[in-house]
Amino acid sequence: MKKHLLVIVSIFLFIGVGFQPAFANDLVIGIEKQQPRGVTFMKTFGGTLWDRGHYVQQTTDGGYIITGMKDFYPTKSGDVWLIKTDSDGNKLWDKTFGKPEDLDAGECVQQTNDGGYIITGLTYSLYTGDREVFLIKTDNTGNLAWHKTFVGIIGYSVQQTTDGGYIITGDGYGGAFLIKTDNAGNKIWDKNLGGWAGYCVQQTTDGGYILTGETSGSSSNAVWLIKTDSDGNKLWDKTFEKCELENVGRYVQQTTDGGYIIVGRTAMFGKGSLWLIKTDSDGNKMWDRDFFDGYGYCVQQTNDGGYIISGEICSFSGSVYLIKTDSAGKEVWHKTFGGFGFFSGHCVQQTTDGGYIITGISDTLYDDNEDVLLIKTNEYGNVRNKSINKTILNFLQNHPNLFRILQKLLQLF
Repeated sequence: MKKHLLVIVSIFLFIGVGFQPAFANDLVIGIEKQQPRGVTFMKTFGGTLWDRGHYVQQTTDGGYIITGMKDFYPTKSGDVWLIKTDSDGNKLWDKTFGKPEDLDAGECVQQTNDGGYIITGLTYSLYTGDREVFLIKTDNTGNLAWHKTFVGIIGYSVQQTTDGGYIITGDGYGGAFLIKTDNAGNKIWDKNLGGWAGYCVQQTTDGGYILTGETSGSSSNAVWLIKTDSDGNKLWDKTFEKCELENVGRYVQQTTDGGYIIVGRTAMFGKGSLWLIKTDSDGNKMWDRDFFDGYGYCVQQTNDGGYIISGEICSFSGSVYLIKTDSAGKEVWHKTFGGFGFFSGHCVQQTTDGGYIITGISDTLYDDNEDVLLIKTNEYGNVRNKSINKTILNFLQNHPNLFRILQKLLQLF
């Protein structure tokens, strides 16, 4: 009788060959549970040398723009890499920018009001050791509109400001800095803020700027939070320390309550944690949380008032670390992505469907090169398992009572 049942089950499964319905919700076989809609995928982009993804943003057409490095290798040159994909993560076009024989990297990219893109990063001479900020403006298909360089510093973060110009932060020989430009990239003013480095800057609702990075602390370095006015003049700054050797702020965002959320790392003697800090509007710490042995590169407030964090797990070989918290910073869930090799999540953004887009690095043990990694998850941080035959999956999704039918058949046999 069991053979008859297997035949019936096979018929049910393969009837689906003639069906081509639209993609529906995930189906968890044997459990009547539906997951939310949303495209998910994992993609890599790269060649035979080292390629890295540093920043990603969803664009107005629903696709994604990525910047990072292309064809980098120790003692060899590399280029700023700009990649545009569709909403499924398929590459539409890519562009490279850089100086011959120099090491060039894109650290941050933003879509601009005119539909083009602004990129900041660095150009570094392998011969003289000179370094400059790269500021690159492109049109909506990645063609170069103009570029500017600023001597002696490295650019880590750029944002278009409300006046149409740009604000940049990074580190120079004298510490953290801010550069304000007009919409053509011409410098209006710059500020040397001291300390060690500035890694992220955003314009605040009052027209000023908030910056995070690192500076000297009581024992070693401290997370640094700086608030300036619209002319870059420092209004206040705060430092935060947890461990004695390493305390770094990598990303900051103003939150809906007017305060700030910071992510980075705190560590001592190689042991440390991904560190999340929430402050009020004056930079006073309200709470902080630490998570496993990780490094936090990016944090965003989510639509539900909580936070999404991307980074890497530092123990053993690295893995992409994705953490969702509630509004008080308490973990709701976390996900890791990776395998045998090194993987890192450098940037995360919530997407319009409620999911998340992540870019970073994929470096598997079976080859000797790094690739740009692009991951799209649903709102729970899951990437669908595509190993199930899509025709069968479509059929099962359009016959939600199939399992009850099979259960009845089992009872009959």
